[in-house]
Amino acid sequence: MPANAEAVEAVSEILSRVGYNGIAVELPVEGAATREAGPDHIVKAYVVYDRVARVRVRRVKEALGHLQAFGLGPIGEVRLRAIEDEDWLESWKASVTPLRVGAFLVRPTWWVEASGGAAAADDAIVLTLDPGMAFGTGLHPTTQQCFEALSTLPLAGRSVLDVGTGSGILSIAAAKRGARPIVAVDLDELAVTAARENATRNGVAIEVSQGSAADVAGAFDVVVANIVAPVLRDIAADLRARLAVGGTMVVAGIVGDAEAGVRDALGLRVVARDQRGDWVRLTLAG
Repeated sequence: MPANAEAVEAVSEILSRVGYNGIAVELPVEGAATREAGPDHIVKAYVVYDRVARVRVRRVKEALGHLQAFGLGPIGEVRLRAIEDEDWLESWKASVTPLRVGAFLVRPTWWVEASGGAAAADDAIVLTLDPGMAFGTGLHPTTQQCFEALSTLPLAGRSVLDVGTGSGILSIAAAKRGARPIVAVDLDELAVTAARENATRNGVAIEVSQGSAADVAGAFDVVVANIVAPVLRDIAADLRARLAVGGTMVVAGIVGDAEAGVRDALGLRVVARDQRGDWVRLTLAG
């Protein structure tokens, strides 16, 4: 379905709830469209055609309708098309290959199996992920921006809270750089399951539960939230309450013109800023 850049992450998360082996995002041709022009990305999910397929599609449409309340960029209508299983699986798997971002190399599970579990060719910190379980493959610019921040922050022995963990990809990255303890939360039950399984797959200890920042006790040295800007504004007080004195917060998923509102809501000092296309990542000090 078509989606504006600001809405891509949220739409991807909703479609991943029903998508078999995850989702795929087609980016707009460079210079062919702008964010103001409307939905210029295409988010695709493969739904197995069985007796409950219609129910899945209806639930997706309902969730996308609720998404409009957050005031994200425009999204288009859900479009359905019948395709052969192998056509989808092969094209989708081909689009998710090992990806190096910052200090990390993200490898999909099928690539590891096909290569016999070969190690990375350089000094990358390797994460093995099944991206079909929840949103968070490392392909989206906001995830890459968070990876870059986690590549350079001092994490060894520091506590981390990951809000909106999705597949658990950022929590796993922090754990592999020595952070501990790590708590990850997500409102989606499927994401919680995915994050737990991916943590086990990577041999790291992460406490994963269903909820948001308000449902977590204590304060953390590092708080990470890769969510859309309207949600960041809504939970800003809870995020701030979870940040220890002298701690660091990393927030992403912010489209440029929403940045001021997020900064005001968080009320913290910005120590670093990164922009990639429309997307902004902020690193803030507590």
